[in-house]
Amino acid sequence: MVRTLLLWCSLTLPFMALADDGKRPTVGLVLSGGGAKGAAHIGVLKVLEANKIPVDYVAGTSIGAFVGGMYALGYSVMEIEAIMLNTDWAAGYSDTIARQDLSYRDKQQRDEYNIPLDLGYSDGRMKSPRGLLNGQTMALLLQDAAGLVQNFDSFDDLSIPYRAVTTNLITSEAYVLGSGNIVTAMQASATVPGALLPVELDGMLLVDGGIANNMPVDVVKAMGADIVIAVDIGSSLMTKEQLTGTISVLNQLSTILTNASTEKQKLLLTDKDILIRPDVGDMSTTDFTIMPQVLPLGINAAMAQIDKLQTLSLDDASWQAYTNHKAVVREQWVDELKAPLIAVKLNNQSNVSDAIIYDSLGIGAGALVNKDELDAGINRIYSLDLFERVDAEFLDTPQGRVLVVTTKSKSWGPDYFQLGLNWEDDFTLESAFSFDFAYQMTGLNELGGSWRNELQFGSEKLFATEFYQPLDNDRLFYARARAQYQIENLDLFDANRLLLALTKNTYRIDLGLGYNFSTPGRIEFGFTGDAGDLSQEMYFENQLDFNSYGAYVLLGYDTLDSISFPTSGNRVNLNVYWRKEKLDLIGNQSHGNSLQVEFDWKGALSVGNHAFVGKFAAATVDSEGVYTLQLSELGGFLNLSGYHRDALIGPHKLFGAMIYQYDLGRDMLGMDAFPLYLGLSAEAGNVWVQRDAVSFNDLIYGSSLYLGTDTALGPAALGFGVTDTGQRSLYIFVGKNF
Repeated sequence: MVRTLLLWCSLTLPFMALADDGKRPTVGLVLSGGGAKGAAHIGVLKVLEANKIPVDYVAGTSIGAFVGGMYALGYSVMEIEAIMLNTDWAAGYSDTIARQDLSYRDKQQRDEYNIPLDLGYSDGRMKSPRGLLNGQTMALLLQDAAGLVQNFDSFDDLSIPYRAVTTNLITSEAYVLGSGNIVTAMQASATVPGALLPVELDGMLLVDGGIANNMPVDVVKAMGADIVIAVDIGSSLMTKEQLTGTISVLNQLSTILTNASTEKQKLLLTDKDILIRPDVGDMSTTDFTIMPQVLPLGINAAMAQIDKLQTLSLDDASWQAYTNHKAVVREQWVDELKAPLIAVKLNNQSNVSDAIIYDSLGIGAGALVNKDELDAGINRIYSLDLFERVDAEFLDTPQGRVLVVTTKSKSWGPDYFQLGLNWEDDFTLESAFSFDFAYQMTGLNELGGSWRNELQFGSEKLFATEFYQPLDNDRLFYARARAQYQIENLDLFDANRLLLALTKNTYRIDLGLGYNFSTPGRIEFGFTGDAGDLSQEMYFENQLDFNSYGAYVLLGYDTLDSISFPTSGNRVNLNVYWRKEKLDLIGNQSHGNSLQVEFDWKGALSVGNHAFVGKFAAATVDSEGVYTLQLSELGGFLNLSGYHRDALIGPHKLFGAMIYQYDLGRDMLGMDAFPLYLGLSAEAGNVWVQRDAVSFNDLIYGSSLYLGTDTALGPAALGFGVTDTGQRSLYIFVGKNF
C-alpha cells in the first residue's frame, strides 16, 4: 500500500501542481440523458482522448450518468464502447424470472396461472407495484457493466470526481448523488418513472434525472469546473402529424419537460464553455440496436468544435501524468476488492428467514468473490420469487471487506392474486374455456408457510384449498395438505364423434411429505382419498358412485425453459398410486386394490434457430376390480394430433412424439423478443382397456403442422393435425400449455 501511495504521488504531484498553480483550467464534462442515443457520448469521449483533453469532473443524467460513471471509474473509452454495444439493454426491461430458475412448485403455478399480473392484498386494500418493472434485471446489467465496485464515501475518490443526477419523485426536485453505491446511482438516474420501480434511498424515491435536470451544467460547475464541455442528446419535439396516439402524446410531454430543464441549464454556459450537439434529435431513445450508428454522430459533433476543444489539449508529459493518476486511483480500490470477505451481512427487509437467504446466496466469510459468483448468488435469491429487489454492495471497514445483501419484500404483498386463462377450439365440438383465480397468503410463519385457495370457472370447475409448510430453514423438506372439489367432463368418443358426455364430480384430499432435492426437483410421499359420482341426465337415472383411498409417490424434475415451446431442458414426472377402490352402480359393486403408474417426459435442445423436442408418456393400472376410473387421456394438439382433445380414454396408454420447431421471429423477422415458431410433429400412440391388448401394432400415427408463439397470456398456436386412421382437426389455442 505504501509503495502504491509513493507511486501515486510521484506520478500525480506534478499534474496536481500544474492545476493548483492555475496554469490549466479545470474541465468539467456534462453528459445528458437520451437513452440509446447515449452512444454519441462515447464518440465525444473518443475525440477528447484523441486530442489529449483532460476531464477533471464529470456529471451525468440517465444514460449520461452511466457513461460518465464508467469513465469516472477508470474504464477506457474502448472498454466503455465494447460494454455499451455488447450489452443486451432490452433485456433490462423484463424482470421475469427465467422458468428454468424457478423451483418445481413455482413452475407448476406459473404454468397454470399464466397471466403475468402482479397484484396483491394487504391492510384491507388491493395493491400493485409502483412500476411495471422492479429494476432487478437492469441492476444486474449495470453491475455486470461496472464490475465489482465498493461503496465510496465520496465519488470524489474515483479516478474522476463524479455526480449522478436524479429526480426526487416526492418533491419533483433534482437530487444529486455523490457517494455510496455507484451502480445504484447510475440506475436511479436512469429509472423511468412508471416503467421501473423508483430507487428508494434515504427515504426518498428517486427516478430519472431528466425530469428535473437533463444536462446538469450547474452540478459540474459546483464541483469546481472552470470550463464546461456539455453534450446535449435531447429529443426534438414531434410535429402535429407525428402526434398520432396516446403514446406519442405522452412521449411529447416527456420531451417538453426534459428540454425545458436542458434549456435552463444552457443559460449557465458562458463563452468559454463548449456545447456539443450530436445530430440525434429524431432518433429513438429505446431502440438500442441503433447505437453503432449513433456513436459516429458524437464524433462528428465533437469534431465540429475541434478548434475550441484543442485549446484545452495537454502536452504529452501532462497527458501522461493525467492518465497515470486515473490508473493509480483505480488500482487502489480494485486491489481492495481482491481481499477475502471478513463477513457477509444481510439487510433483510422481508419476513423470509435469514437462513434461507444465506443458503441461496452461497457466499460466506473468507470467500474471494468474483462478479460471476456474486451475480449467480443474487439470482438464486431473486429466483425464490419472494422479493421485489435483491441488491449487494461491498463495504470497507477497518477490519476488512464486508458484503452486504439487501432483500426487499414485495411491496404489494404479503398476500397475492394469480390469474390464468385458457381457450382452445378444434372447430368440431364446443370450445373449451377456463378462467383460473388463486389467492395465496404467504409468510404465515418464520419458515414461510403459505395458504392457497384456487377457483376455476368455465368448461370445468374447481375449488381447492392448500396449506404448504416448509419444515426447515433451507426449505428442503415440506408438508402439504390439500382439499378440492372438481367438476370434470368425461366424454366418450368413437374416433372424433362424441357418443356420450358424462359429468364427474369429485371430492379429494391429499396429505403429503416432500423433499426438494434440487431447485428443479422434488419427491413427495403421501395419502390420497377421493369420493364422488359419475352421471349423465339422459342415460344414468341413478348415479355411478365411487370412492378410493391409498398412498402415493410423486417424483418430478423440470428444467424446461418453456412449457409449450421449449428450446432446452427436460421435464420428467413419475407418479405411483396404491389405492383401494370401490364403484357402485345401482347396487352392482366393483371393488379391490389398484396400482397406477404414470410416466411423462418432455425434453428439448436447440441449434441456432432450430429446436428439437421429444415427448414420451406411458400409463398403466393394475386393478383387482372389474372396473376402474383411474383413466388416462390421449388426443389433441401435439398429443396425437388429428383427434379431438381427450378423445381416447383408457387405463393403459403409450404415446411418443418428435417435434421440430423453427424460430421465424428471430430469423426472418429479426425479433429476438418475439419468437414465432413454425413446427412439424410426428406422433404415435394409443390407449387400451386391457393390459393384455397393449401392442405396438395398434399404435395410431399422427402428425401436425403449426404456427405458435409465447404471448403475455401464455402460448398461442394455430395448427392442423391428421392421423393415419383418417382423423383431421384444425386447432387454435390461447393460454395454457399443451
